Amino acid sequence: MKKYICFDVGGTKVKYGLLLENGTVLSNGSYNTRPINLELFLKDMIDTINMYTSNTIVSGIAISLPGFINPHTGYSEAAGSVKALSKQNLKELLKAKTSLPIEIENDGNCAALAESISGNAKNCTDFICITLGTGVGGGIFTNGKLLRGHSFRGGEFGFMKNRAKRGQFELWHSNASTSALIHSYKKLKGLSENENIDGETVFLDSNNNHSVRKLIDDWIKNISYGIYNLTVTLNPQKVLIGGGVANQQELLSMINHQLDRITWWKVFKVPVELCKYQNDAGMIGALYHFLQEQTRPFK
Repeated sequence: MKKYICFDVGGTKVKYGLLLENGTVLSNGSYNTRPINLELFLKDMIDTINMYTSNTIVSGIAISLPGFINPHTGYSEAAGSVKALSKQNLKELLKAKTSLPIEIENDGNCAALAESISGNAKNCTDFICITLGTGVGGGIFTNGKLLRGHSFRGGEFGFMKNRAKRGQFELWHSNASTSALIHSYKKLKGLSENENIDGETVFLDSNNNHSVRKLIDDWIKNISYGIYNLTVTLNPQKVLIGGGVANQQELLSMINHQLDRITWWKVFKVPVELCKYQNDAGMIGALYHFLQEQTRPFK
């Protein structure tokens, strides 16, 4: 069975792995994203590619990337927090360094593809996948097809405005992402922004700290409002939640509890579940996109 190098590029970490064409992860790892300097970003990726190709026959490279990505050409109109890739074509940049075929897709779309083909939405024609990470991303399936939008901006949920604060509306990125939760926690605790804190730390601290618990409750409300808005707009069969923070066991029950408190939710209510693949969804979805693109007619 053929093997592929897969990357899931995030604003904080780049996850990578060697996958079989059926999605089985043979090995994986991660390194810190260097999002500003293009040369350093490319070096880290090429070093990882060389690490695998030095002792393994590899059939291609599949990449999940944040931002507005043309999935056919690999061009990034914008690449989220990975500023070095804005208005760059990572596919072409890597072609100068390797002869392996390369395909790139938006990270939220990759997560949705993974769940659609072999995950918790494989029997669904219409569903929403929401990823909570450095920002809020996602993918939309309607009538069995991925909805990318006419300029590849479909599923950019993080740009929705969903709450008023001191008379100002906030982006969903700013109040529902995992990084937003961590930022609020650091502010509450008087910690430096450079302090290394993850979502698990915040949830653990909330067990014994009322102020932290309230902070999480407010964050859950923000997530729930967005889920409600998307559901009443798209009427999916289900909503899936992904991202590293989804590993927190109580997250799903907290979201569903808050949704049940929204007046009209009972009219539009659909199952809200976790993604099957969690941290591997980006890599697996990138692989599925690679396989689809490589077999696409008139490529």
